[in-house]
Amino acid sequence: MNGTNELQAAQQPVGDLPQLTGLAFVERLFDGSLNPPPMVKLLPFTLLRPEPGKIELHATPDERILNLTKTIHGGWIMMMLDTAMSLAALTTLGPGEVGPTHETSVKFVRPIRADAGQLRVVGQVLSRGRSVITLEGKIEDTRERVLAHGTSTCLIVRIGA
Repeated sequence: MNGTNELQAAQQPVGDLPQLTGLAFVERLFDGSLNPPPMVKLLPFTLLRPEPGKIELHATPDERILNLTKTIHGGWIMMMLDTAMSLAALTTLGPGEVGPTHETSVKFVRPIRADAGQLRVVGQVLSRGRSVITLEGKIEDTRERVLAHGTSTCLIVRIGA
């Protein structure tokens, strides 16, 4: 393994989440032993080694997701933040738990151009209670300037409950 795993198009279902802790699930995505979900076709990114409560992704936007003002569409920005924050929440869950997003708020700080290069997307748990996980996320450029940031809450739900 080379320290990162480029997530590419999945050819099989993601796998059986109920049997794994959330951290083990994300570690399997990282090491390639578990295929990522099909949405990765739309959002190619590199998942770095997960930590409990923290995820870092590297993503490079391109002209395919430009809006009418020739900047990266806000929907892509929101999806990347939601992905990082949701994966960070997942790393705190036990077997048989899922953490669907309850709400997300995003602030756009600077326009992102198609030639922005590789961006750093970080999701981090601020608080994990019995039923709600509160998170923050940010997207930075290579000069560590914040381009967008957000907060999110994920619900903790037992599968089959």
